[in-house]
Amino acid sequence: MTVAKSSLLLATVLALAACQPAEDPRVAAAAQAAANERAADEAAQVFDVEYGKQNWELARAHGDVLIARFPGSAAAERIAPQYEEARAKATQAREQRRTAGLWAYQAEAVKGGSQLSAAIYAKQNVATDASGAKPVRLIFRDHPEWGRSSYLTLEAGDFDCYGGCKVKVTVDEAAPKPMAASRPKTDEAIAMFIEDERALWRTVKNAKLVAIEFPVKAGGTRTAVFEVGGLDSSKLPKWN
Repeated sequence: MTVAKSSLLLATVLALAACQPAEDPRVAAAAQAAANERAADEAAQVFDVEYGKQNWELARAHGDVLIARFPGSAAAERIAPQYEEARAKATQAREQRRTAGLWAYQAEAVKGGSQLSAAIYAKQNVATDASGAKPVRLIFRDHPEWGRSSYLTLEAGDFDCYGGCKVKVTVDEAAPKPMAASRPKTDEAIAMFIEDERALWRTVKNAKLVAIEFPVKAGGTRTAVFEVGGLDSSKLPKWN
């Protein structure tokens, strides 16, 4: 093809293109809106599947994407009530996993059978002497010989409870209640028993937060707060 013919062909193509009418922006907008609605419907179907399975966190994730990308779509409006439910239950599920992870369970072979225990550290360390804030632990123990017991342990300082004392137990927003306690005369551990272990167990099973105020040798009292809501009570079956 000669240069002249190529130039003529190009000119013809350009002329034909120039003759085509410009795309109507309203038609383009409508086409895009329709495409968005189809994409939103597809996302909503995935949300529906996870919601139906009660996979709350996956449902929330798909709902998040749908609401963010297509906030004004019919699909977003349709799933709105279920999305809010999925959000709430996903948050609850994450919180339950977090609080469940705060507990540690042990089963140890001892003379006469197995010793079972459930233990949790206080939400924040507590300054029980001049050495600074240290962990405080709440433990429930089931021993084949010694029976069931509940007690606090310290890593520093000491309890002022050798002759017996009272601790104050506060459950969630309720008023504090006194419970009898005692410090055993032993140097094996810095521990203080809370005598009514069954009452404390029932308290912990039905609570989210439990605060225990106890006397210390350094003077006065200290308070340890425990996030107990994730307790798996089946780990100590004889307590239930």
